[in-house]
Amino acid sequence: MTRPTTMPAGTLVLDSEGLAKAVLRDLEVTEWLALARADDVRVVTSAATLVEVVHPRISRPALGWTLSRIIVEPVTEFIARRAAALLADAGLHGPKHAIDAMLCATALAAPGPVTALTSDPEDLAALCGDRVVVIKI
Repeated sequence: MTRPTTMPAGTLVLDSEGLAKAVLRDLEVTEWLALARADDVRVVTSAATLVEVVHPRISRPALGWTLSRIIVEPVTEFIARRAAALLADAGLHGPKHAIDAMLCATALAAPGPVTALTSDPEDLAALCGDRVVVIKI
């Protein structure tokens, strides 16, 4: 396994695709998780992300096992207000961006530096700016 040069200490954030790929044991995401574990990097997702991940084709036992190995951060009032501010600052609104905004607010509240694994780097970059390293998976 080769260490990505962009892997910092701090926090690794998984969006819905990152979490789904972790559940499916995708090789790329599995390597990121192994590096995070080896470097004692926190791995987190937002509780809101679970809403996107759960569907009939996802294995509930595999999801449960994966969630037992990461931190699922709650969507508190502080996170919700910060997510709303991120949306406003980026000129975005509506349900299409709401869960991404909650994930970004969670990422910005995490100990840094923060890296986010996502299938949607444009939206996360628009919401987080340069405060989070966004990696397309």
